[in-house]
Amino acid sequence: MFVFSKDCPLEDLGNGVSRRILAHGGKMMQVEVHFADGAIGYMHNHPHEQLTHILSGEFEFTIGDVTKIVKTGDTLYKEPNIMHGCKCLKAGVLLDTFTPIREDFLTK
Repeated sequence: MFVFSKDCPLEDLGNGVSRRILAHGGKMMQVEVHFADGAIGYMHNHPHEQLTHILSGEFEFTIGDVTKIVKTGDTLYKEPNIMHGCKCLKAGVLLDTFTPIREDFLTK
């Protein structure tokens, strides 16, 4: 399956955050999440495993009870049902990989 960014709309989620759903199928999904300076990814959890790769920017991430600053090139792992969220310190883009796929993203 080939997925071209130009064919994937950028969905405005409000408050300086937008999302582009990329490849998905079977048990995996990739999503770009764009953040403006100061935008917040509010604390939440879900039953999916998640990898987040920092494509650009700088973020203060909290996973469980640990908070760290991450930058371009860093990667984070979030186990199922763990609380996590972030604050964007310098505008950037995250690449999230989920397993299983986020059906809730596809039904909105």
